[in-house]
Amino acid sequence: MGHVYLARSDRGRTVAVKLVREELAAQEEFRARFRQEVQAARQVGGDWTAPVLDADTEAPVPWVATGYVAGPSLQQVVGHDHGALPERSVRILAAGLACALKDIHAAGMVHRDLKPSNVLVTIDGPRVIDFGIARALQTMTDGGLTRTGALVGSPGFMAPEQVRGDRITPACDVFCLGSVLAYAATGDLPFGTANSGVHALMFRIAQEEPDLERVPEGIADLVRDCLRKDPAARPTLDAILRRTGAQDTVADGRSRDPWLPGALVAQLGRHAVRLLDTEDPEAPEAAPGPPAPEEAAARNGAAGGALAAGAAGTATPEHARAADPAPDAGSGANPGADAGAGAGSGAGASGERAGTPAASGAPANGATADPAHTPGPPRRAAPVRAPR
Repeated sequence: MGHVYLARSDRGRTVAVKLVREELAAQEEFRARFRQEVQAARQVGGDWTAPVLDADTEAPVPWVATGYVAGPSLQQVVGHDHGALPERSVRILAAGLACALKDIHAAGMVHRDLKPSNVLVTIDGPRVIDFGIARALQTMTDGGLTRTGALVGSPGFMAPEQVRGDRITPACDVFCLGSVLAYAATGDLPFGTANSGVHALMFRIAQEEPDLERVPEGIADLVRDCLRKDPAARPTLDAILRRTGAQDTVADGRSRDPWLPGALVAQLGRHAVRLLDTEDPEAPEAAPGPPAPEEAAARNGAAGGALAAGAAGTATPEHARAADPAPDAGSGANPGADAGAGAGSGAGASGERAGTPAASGAPANGATADPAHTPGPPRRAAPVRAPR
């Protein structure tokens, strides 16, 4: 959908700021839907989703700011860092995602684009991001394809009713959940990749049975039921929570016990430490001795309201990059159109306003920002180096 910036709010909270692409911002139909969906997303509560902290849907380049969490996407974990997760981890993943979807549905929304790059992996449990964005993008579609012919979202994680252009209900998210769980448990998509063509993949989703041969026996039936073609035949989110034993494994937005393999826990710890060590790469080196009072005041002003983006060419968190899940690479599904934004818990979100994104930095997908096409930042905004 656009570029994502690592940034800081007026109170110093690390946030992710997503800017809408120019060609979308120029279309009033998209703006109207984006305005509506951002407002609805503000109503989503709970501990399993990204809190929407602020937004400006009327800016020349509309943007939305959400909380940030120092954790990779599920796509990064399974596709690159670790591989398939053990059965117990997938069960707790299912419970956390079901809790997140309940919160989203309670706000009157359907996510529509639940996929591994929209699920962030933290020590406490999974976090879901980008709910509502797919619905805004859908205003530009006709039968699942955009007016330019590109798919909205990732075809490997679409539900049959999305493929057919039928009415979307909360059961659509249950089907997508089943695909995500199959991917987490095996590293493969249940209906294969788009190597043979996007339309062939969409036909398999709509007409054929999923390949669940490598899904562990203990969760295979649950995944199979989530992937029923008939939306009415899929389990409810409450039923999924019962079948995953959620009452014994998750509570208050976190897993009761460690839920990830030790190597992943260590990786998340290192990632968090690097974020704490983040510095402004453009700040002048400190002179020996205490600064003069006016110098100290200037520095405090620069740090206090910075909405900071990673400087050009610096490393950025994997989950804050514009990328489709690896299994869908080369599928023709508008690469980079749906940039993943980091998410954090709702703590401290109330009343917190993020400033405008810093134009001097680089988008989190690694592209250099164009100051002529980016909202003008406060003078005090400063780039920040984000950990990989």
